[in-house]
Amino acid sequence: MTEKELKAAFQALSPEEKARFLEIENREWLESLEYVLKVEGPERVEELLRLLDEYLFRHGVYPANRLSTPYLNTLPKEKEPPYPGDLELERRIADILRWNVAMMVTRANKKADGIGGHIATYASIAELYEVGFNHFFRGPEAGLDRDLVFFQGHASPGNYARAFLEGRLKEEDLENFRREVHPPVPGGRGLSSYPHPWLMPDFWEFPTVSMGLGPIQAIYQARFMRYLEDRGLKPKSSAKVWAFLGDGEHDEPETVGALHLAARENLDNLIFVVNCNLQRLDGPVRGNSKVIQELERLYRGAGWHVIKVVWGSAWDELLAKDREGHLLRRFEALVDGESQRYAAFGGKELRERFFNTPELKKLIEGMTDEELTELTRSRGGHDMVKIYAAYKAAVEHKGSPVVILARTIKGYGMGPTVMAKNVAHQVKKLTEEDLKEARRFLGIPIPEESLPELPYYHPGPDSPEVRYLLERRKALGGFVPERRVRFQGGLEVPGEEFFREFYEGSGGREISTTMAFVRILAKLLRHPKIGKYIVPIVPDEARTFGMEALIAQVGVYSPQGQLYVPVDAGTLTAYKESQKGQILEEGITEAGAMAEFIAAGTAYAHWGIPTIPFFITYSMFGLQRIGDLVWAAADQRTRGFLLGATAGRTTLAGEGLQHQDGQSHVYALAAPNLLAYDPAFAYEFAVILEDGLRRMYGRGEDVFYYITIENENYVHPPMPEPREKVKEGILKGLYLFREGEGKGVRVQLFGTGPILGEALKAQELLAKYGVVADVWSATSYKALYVDAIEAERETRLLGKARRPYVQEALEGHEGPIVAATDYLKALPNLIRGYVDRPFAVLGTDGFGRSDTREALRDFFEVDARHIAYTALALLHGEGKVTKRTLNQARKDLGLKLEEVPPHRR
Repeated sequence: MTEKELKAAFQALSPEEKARFLEIENREWLESLEYVLKVEGPERVEELLRLLDEYLFRHGVYPANRLSTPYLNTLPKEKEPPYPGDLELERRIADILRWNVAMMVTRANKKADGIGGHIATYASIAELYEVGFNHFFRGPEAGLDRDLVFFQGHASPGNYARAFLEGRLKEEDLENFRREVHPPVPGGRGLSSYPHPWLMPDFWEFPTVSMGLGPIQAIYQARFMRYLEDRGLKPKSSAKVWAFLGDGEHDEPETVGALHLAARENLDNLIFVVNCNLQRLDGPVRGNSKVIQELERLYRGAGWHVIKVVWGSAWDELLAKDREGHLLRRFEALVDGESQRYAAFGGKELRERFFNTPELKKLIEGMTDEELTELTRSRGGHDMVKIYAAYKAAVEHKGSPVVILARTIKGYGMGPTVMAKNVAHQVKKLTEEDLKEARRFLGIPIPEESLPELPYYHPGPDSPEVRYLLERRKALGGFVPERRVRFQGGLEVPGEEFFREFYEGSGGREISTTMAFVRILAKLLRHPKIGKYIVPIVPDEARTFGMEALIAQVGVYSPQGQLYVPVDAGTLTAYKESQKGQILEEGITEAGAMAEFIAAGTAYAHWGIPTIPFFITYSMFGLQRIGDLVWAAADQRTRGFLLGATAGRTTLAGEGLQHQDGQSHVYALAAPNLLAYDPAFAYEFAVILEDGLRRMYGRGEDVFYYITIENENYVHPPMPEPREKVKEGILKGLYLFREGEGKGVRVQLFGTGPILGEALKAQELLAKYGVVADVWSATSYKALYVDAIEAERETRLLGKARRPYVQEALEGHEGPIVAATDYLKALPNLIRGYVDRPFAVLGTDGFGRSDTREALRDFFEVDARHIAYTALALLHGEGKVTKRTLNQARKDLGLKLEEVPPHRR
């Protein structure tokens, strides 16, 4: 019987007959397997299963439970859809872009040797981009169906080259590649080295060149898109998040650390495209194995749908002839280091080394070395037909994220020095031989005698190539990448009246700044105008921070809702998950929570939705651990509040070396648009929060905030008078909290956060020695420092006579300064040069310890006794306190000073 007749006969069976048939069929297979297992052994069983797998794979069937499939394209030729575009024209565009990228980078390095840039990465990814640009990436005019695209950072010259053909950039702009400060060519703008929204805010959306940050951000952008939709803040749409990344980039933990989240939450709005050019900076990614196979196992194991695009169309005929699987088995034996040799050295090497058995030699009978050279270059990631089939399957896939593993050649078409060579990533200039070969390979119509001039090639605004790419972008909703800020500010944020209750103190109750924050957050969540936009983000520490009541109030976001009855059901703090839950409880992942913070803090630009993220984390595991992501957040103009909870080296009692933070405010200095504060009281926190909401969401300023909050309980006083001046001082970084009473020599005491309480105790101690101390709350040394360096610059360069704020604030308050902080001494020392008097700093340099707060502050020499003694020592240095008084004070205070300072112990 024919296959058609067999199928018809089976379909004609009754349900009972089909069930009986399948029962017999199952028994026959199992009996056969049982025979082989008992007689020939388990090794033979494995061989048969492998042969069965090979048969399935050759027929395009991939069992779902396999972590690894053969080294073949996931979609066989017969499953490829018709190509919808003009293939020849699209290939031509890709080759023109390759040429212009090479010229841009080479010309830049001719002008300024060592300016850098990369040619080989874009040469490998051009077709992967072009299929997306011409058929898939939806631009800003697509509205809420627009796609977010994370471009591979080292391929940025390709985006500039395309914008040049699109008419968005001029040749003068290309001439200023990597020359942003003093662009050498008049009439052109400077072009960033890599995707940098801070420097090109109309062009780039996502900074991706710090390896691993693009992938984790893409995952959380896709997740946050679902969060917005499930909470009703954004209509559901078909928008996708595309992320282009390298195979070597998977060595970064951030690349792979959140893959499970994407699968667990069924993020089928997410597509990764891995440019597997098999080459990283120094050599092969996996020279002794196959990185595509490794990545397939990784992604399949994490629950992703994997589509491999390994071989180009030139291999289709050989694969069709290989009915016995000899070619497939040779593919399995191939390693990446060997594969690169074929791409580098061509057909002769392929004939001698790859087709190394009689069966394989028979497959290539009659083929010339030139045809075999074409085979070495025929990789799936350069074949637009194969790429389109993969992309179409990816966007149509439902139920899980998709990764496309596309095999390419680094430096494709860039000549013998670059293509597939270990040095490819570092090549900044093409040799004369490379230029000639690239011109020939890419078909660029430039005379050979013009090659030394390194000319760009533009086919003309009315050429078929330019008309085509513009038509395709118009059909897909406009240019990509393009950054359009859809929310410019103007949100009606709460003003002073809303926060006034927090100006009045804690009413004699002892509370922590963390408790004050939670109370304010709870009130913000209920606010009729902005409550729905508040996005609390916690990496599995909500109970540590006293936020369990908020979980019951607004719920933890879960796309599945809550499929169980929680163990604490019926209590006031029951754990609540909901599809409309507002809290993002990210588990034990500060990096994931920070990526979510970035997604929430940039939604104003991507979607026009001014979500207000509050990322609350253990401060020791905040900026220190996720500094690279904080820098990325600054670059892409993220808005929101980072809360460093359980902060301070001595404030967090008992936790010890690994948990006590004394450095996060120093790390906060690095990001220019990050404002950093360490409030001591609820009213200070309220003022800072009110200012942040007004600046970021009222005015639309591109800043974000880092605020440390602590778990030490003490009475919070009402805001001192005059309140307007106090509010100004809080925001500028310093204000007089309590003026000393009486007459006598004077000293100025600066305290920050809970250490302000130690300064107040020191004020009382000093009174016993006839010293009058003014106590200041130093809410932000970064703010004071930035103001001081700006004032200094204005005086030096602009001829203005503005004094730093710290000098203005201290005017009329005599005496030396003692600045005590729960952070490194480097922090107050930032302003040492801007005060005109003796200045001593007490801080917590060194490793933390497990003990009580009292013991820790004694150990680090920041308690009231040390503050008081330091003030007396400064006065002694000025001749205002006698040596006898100083010695008596040391005895009275019980100071037993060690020879070895705390930071050396």
